[in-house]
Amino acid sequence: MLQRWVRSGNIVSQRYISFFEADRKKEYFVRKLIGFSCEEMYNVIADVRNYHVFVPFCSKSTILSENYKELKANLEVGFPPIYENYTSNVSLKRPSLVQAICKEGNLFNYLETTWKLTEGLPSNPKTCIIDFYIKFEFKSMLHSKVASLFFDNLVNQMENAFIEEAKKRYGSESIPIHKLNGLS
Repeated sequence: MLQRWVRSGNIVSQRYISFFEADRKKEYFVRKLIGFSCEEMYNVIADVRNYHVFVPFCSKSTILSENYKELKANLEVGFPPIYENYTSNVSLKRPSLVQAICKEGNLFNYLETTWKLTEGLPSNPKTCIIDFYIKFEFKSMLHSKVASLFFDNLVNQMENAFIEEAKKRYGSESIPIHKLNGLS
């Protein structure tokens, strides 16, 4: 805790500033035109069973139950020696939507990740537009502080991991990635 005196005119007041003050809520949105089809990207994003293979900081991905519309998965995330588990309910709508929501567990008050896929260029069926949105709130102030220090880097790594996995499965992109503005 840092103590600071603040002067406003003739009034002097005491203010305390804590290193641990941080906004626990985080949001991120990006829209991109990419060189893979909706079906190809859907296959990668919906492959929660293999997240431990290609998603950064994910060491385990276990499917607890599943059908063609939804699944329930437990993920272990972190880096040695700190790992945390959480369970998400994942809604699947082939080939246009994968949405994971976690409202229970020790790590998050809530976590929502949405991947919306729409057709890309009419002249190139091997393109799609990805709307990637993530919103979360940690239960722990310590996790919030660490996440705020590395937030942009973490979401970029996560987003890029799915593109790299698509390259491994389907080859090179048909076009370079283009960042887009606006919502669909």
